[in-house]
Formats: sequence, C-alpha cells, structure tokens
Amino acid sequence: MKNFFNFLKSKTFLIQLGLAAIAVIVLVFVALQWLKGTTNHGEFVEVPDFSKMSVMEMRAAVEDAGLRYQVLDSSNYNPEYPRFSILEQNPPAGNKVKANRKIYFTVNPSGYKKISVPDIIQVTQRNAASMLKAVGLDVERVTYIDELGKDMVYNMKFKGKYIKPGDRLPKTSKVELICGNGTIPGSARVKADSQ
Repeated sequence: MKNFFNFLKSKTFLIQLGLAAIAVIVLVFVALQWLKGTTNHGEFVEVPDFSKMSVMEMRAAVEDAGLRYQVLDSSNYNPEYPRFSILEQNPPAGNKVKANRKIYFTVNPSGYKKISVPDIIQVTQRNAASMLKAVGLDVERVTYIDELGKDMVYNMKFKGKYIKPGDRLPKTSKVELICGNGTIPGSARVKADSQ
C-alpha cells in the first residue's frame, strides 16, 4: 500500500497525469471544431417565399438556397393561385434555418375535386338549392316548364347538357334547375282549341 501512495506522489505519475489531461483537452477541442464544421454551427439560411411559384421554379429556388424539399399531398384547390403552384410552406418564408434543411410544400391541385350530384328530382326548388349548396354546387338559374308541381325540380342541366343524380361535377359548378310552373302539360293547347 505504501508503494502505491509513493507511486501517486512520484514525478512519473504526475507527468503521465498531466499528459492525459492535455490529450483529453486536445481531443475535446478537435471534436468541437469538427462538430461545428459538419453541423454548420452559426450558419443560417433565410427561407425564401415560395408562394405561387410553380413546382419547377420552387425546385430551382430550393437548390439555390442550399435546402431540400418534400411535396406533401395537394390540398383543396384555391382559384387565387395558379394550378400546380405552391400554396403553403413549412417553415414559413423569412425563418432562419440551417443549410440542407428540408422544407415541406403543399401544392395547388389542377382544379376542384369532383363531387356527385345529389338526387334532387321531385324536390322543391328551395330544398334542391340547399342540397346542392351543401355538397358545394350552386344554382345558376331556374327554367320553368309546363308541369303540375309548382317549383318542383323535374330535370337539371350543366353547361346546357342534361345531367342526372350521381353524375360528377367539379366543386363550385353552377347547375340549371328545370322546375314546374304549376300548369298541367298541354292545358294551354286545350284552352286554345276549345275557343
């Protein structure tokens, strides 16, 4: 035991202890410098505003900024933005991020998604308009024909062509309703013949 304490007090041990401490300090310093270089410590890139850019323009701008990107599923169509342009980005424009950071994009689809026309035949005009609005369609105009059911929907048209329940139209489309005017078909002709 005495030899061990003598060894701890010896000049050789103290020199080796000092060399070990210097080696640890040098290793820590080298490791910190390496980490600073590989993680771009203190180096930030300002995220550009990609809104309304086409996907091709966005790709070029992302590469120029030294960033990466990922396109998320397209969301609902926004008519205020060009088709296939950037709707949203995360992180937002102006944020400072490290180089090679991934930016997530939401792209405007090519148009409104298509929805099924509800069955509004033999429904009143008022209820039919509500049912159409509920699914994202609208009434462009109402045309009346000689049919007994006043304001009852007998047919529908889209862009001048007859459509039927279940047909698929782009959301926000405007539909023409063909409703009855409360007159029995042919009654006007009967009156004229009897005079």
